[in-house]
Amino acid sequence: MGLIHMQDILPLIGVPLPPPGRSSYNIPCPCCDENSRKRHLNINLKKDVFRCPRCGFSGGVFDLYAHYEGIPRSAVKDALFARLDVRGEIVSNRPSRDKEPVTEECPLTDIDLRNTTYQALLSHLTLASDHRANLLSRGLSTEEIERLNYKTTPVVGMSMIAKKLLADGHYLAGVPGFYRKDGEWTFIYERRGILIPVRDVQGRIQGLQIRRDNATRRKFRWVSSVEQPDGCKAESWAHLAGMPKEMVILTEGPMKADIIHALTGKTVVAVAGVNALSQLEKMLTELRQNGTQKIMTAFDMDFLSNPHVERGYQNLTQMLVNMGFRYGTYLWDPTYKGLDDYVWQYCLGNGPAK
Repeated sequence: MGLIHMQDILPLIGVPLPPPGRSSYNIPCPCCDENSRKRHLNINLKKDVFRCPRCGFSGGVFDLYAHYEGIPRSAVKDALFARLDVRGEIVSNRPSRDKEPVTEECPLTDIDLRNTTYQALLSHLTLASDHRANLLSRGLSTEEIERLNYKTTPVVGMSMIAKKLLADGHYLAGVPGFYRKDGEWTFIYERRGILIPVRDVQGRIQGLQIRRDNATRRKFRWVSSVEQPDGCKAESWAHLAGMPKEMVILTEGPMKADIIHALTGKTVVAVAGVNALSQLEKMLTELRQNGTQKIMTAFDMDFLSNPHVERGYQNLTQMLVNMGFRYGTYLWDPTYKGLDDYVWQYCLGNGPAK
């Protein structure tokens, strides 16, 4: 019997197959989505894994089968054997379906190449006046905005920018956001917004986030070219604002971290969300090697009332304990959702951020 893959068990547990040509797609999470309109559980057929960033439900083929069938994971192998025929194929009464072609993607390239390419990309972009005004209203100075290298997303000329980067000797394969269209390199088209560099402990750009204009849901998104020819997906990288110190603040969102650091001078680590901890351990390990001993969490105040955020916070504090950090939690007036808003309003005597 050959290996059992994710696409083999999906018909058995009643989970729909992906749209044609896709190897990664989302379905309603059986653990935390309240209705079928919400789709937080990502299934990746290429890697034979699944994960929900909202509640942390994740695993491989056997884990998913065990959950849907309501049996122990240790019993999955025998259960699947019982559903196999003599040729080692899964027995199913459902009609067979030919495998759809899978779009080939590039593996993530190393951090130094990504950083060089992103720095060059940003040098070809500008920051629109309305975006500059928005950042100034949040507490960033003109000098800070220039240092952080925030830019407005390109809305035209993506292929020309890619050609210029290639002509200058920059590497595009494996850099999230770049992919091939009709055989030519280009950059992913995104809704208009602010591009935010997400940096590692050495200050290198690991990837980009975008704060989308006029978005009511998912305002902040990773720049990614997943599912595109020769594209590459983004990781949930942790971001560092400031130099490593004995005590650092941990919050949600790279832009928020940059603003808190600019207003207070404190070193701030940011994750994409309290449930997005996959890359945080790596950064905390590097910070500990640079003398960091205490972590003060400063997540948006809704962690006190949101059960999904609360569960992620518990996972986070357990990670901190396991890594040997001392930790505490900042609390502030819940009228102001984020610490950046609170600091800008009360500690510096300014008007509220917009």
